[in-house]
Amino acid sequence: MRILMLIFLALALLPSSASAQGRKPSTIAELASYRGADREALLYAGAKSEGKIIWYTSLAGDSYKELVKAFESKYPGVKVDSYRAAGAELVVRLEEESKARRNIADAIETTEGSLIFLRDEKLLRPYDSLQLDRYPEDGKERADKNLVYWALARESYIGFAYNKTLVPKEAVPKNFDGMMHPQLKGKMGISIGQTSDKIIGAMIKSKGEEFVRKLKGQEIKLYSIDAPALVNTITSGEIAASPAIFQTHTLLAASKGAPVEWVPMDFVPTNVGSAAIAANPPHPHAALLMADFLLSSDGQAVLEKYYYGSGAKDYGFKKWRPEHGLTTDQYEKDLLRWDKLLHSITRK
Repeated sequence: MRILMLIFLALALLPSSASAQGRKPSTIAELASYRGADREALLYAGAKSEGKIIWYTSLAGDSYKELVKAFESKYPGVKVDSYRAAGAELVVRLEEESKARRNIADAIETTEGSLIFLRDEKLLRPYDSLQLDRYPEDGKERADKNLVYWALARESYIGFAYNKTLVPKEAVPKNFDGMMHPQLKGKMGISIGQTSDKIIGAMIKSKGEEFVRKLKGQEIKLYSIDAPALVNTITSGEIAASPAIFQTHTLLAASKGAPVEWVPMDFVPTNVGSAAIAANPPHPHAALLMADFLLSSDGQAVLEKYYYGSGAKDYGFKKWRPEHGLTTDQYEKDLLRWDKLLHSITRK
């Protein structure tokens, strides 16, 4: 009887399952995995108490400033201190801060290649979000316990851009094979850098390495400028086309009157910017609120205004993320191989 009474007393002192379920998350681990219907309200209340968020991003131009404005407008009382730099610079900065044991960044938005480095260095915290339900599975980098290291917040597509006044309709390629058209010989250019390396990778994936080598006969000129600047070269007529131009930059130039147009090829290398959380964010509520915002319809609307694509949409062509599912070492080896092939088929 005494044993039964002790068991009963012990059970009475345990919290009921209802009370356990009703307890609100408080630690960063609990917040990161919380999926309650009141998630936004809970995160916003906590973010207001924290007062601000430190956001690291590699978004260029006015797009990140517009996102800051939209976030602060939607969540009054939460100030965004943004730090903008190229993805590689963000990686170095976060690594140095980690070595110095200084937790500064809360949320991160940058390209997948950079996030792979941060993931491998254990500088990211996996999280969950109700917004993830809007995205296909390949738009999320999975971690343990059904969490994600990051999810796609923006996409930029690499394809064939051309000057409409210089390239006749019959010579506009519909796929990589179309780049062999005689009227394109000596009239195409390509820039140095990862944008062009990735289109080489896409050609290999679609047609094989021998096809890429045959492109040497098309006398493609190699420019020591980046891909955005090459759009101006196409606009001016110095060259007529390029197989490695971002749709975003083409649409932006066309909106300002440039006679340029963009078409997708067999595979479209896709640069993605993703929403991630720093491993130990000083303002955890605000960090998660920013990640949710970037993935929400409100955040996506701002990015689409600047001609970025959405990972939640199908645009009718085959997207290919060269970095997806790779380790840092694997990705670097691929880039080196593609870059070497690029230089072997072009002329200066």
